[in-house]
Amino acid sequence: MRAITSSRGESLSIGELSKRSGVNIETIRYYERIKMLPTPARTASGRRVYGPAETRILAFIRRSRELGFTLQEIRAMLALGGPERAPCADVHKIASAHLASVRHKLSDLAKLEAILAETVAQCSDGATPDCPVLDILDAGRQSD
Repeated sequence: MRAITSSRGESLSIGELSKRSGVNIETIRYYERIKMLPTPARTASGRRVYGPAETRILAFIRRSRELGFTLQEIRAMLALGGPERAPCADVHKIASAHLASVRHKLSDLAKLEAILAETVAQCSDGATPDCPVLDILDAGRQSD
């Protein structure tokens, strides 16, 4: 069966789209179900057919996820026009909020690192049941 081609004449199967975008097939189907990706055209036999626009959108979603953006934040950027037409000022608001969240998480991780480093340093590495690491991990642990 001959595939329907996109406006640029390119026709991609879901497998080829997966290879080009770096997004696995099940995730592509998931993004279609949750409307992050437009419903694709189909061949007469029912196979999904994609083009360069879908490849670009999926690569955008994948990279955004790698940078920690939530699906809600990505959906908002796509609603603004996606990688081609989204106004920078609107994307800036979303990215700034995400940056603040990342900085908060970094701060929390730095505190966690300090507590864990201090606790590990206190650990005697012996066979004694008195272990500061276990004390902070097991809230029900009784220290005598």
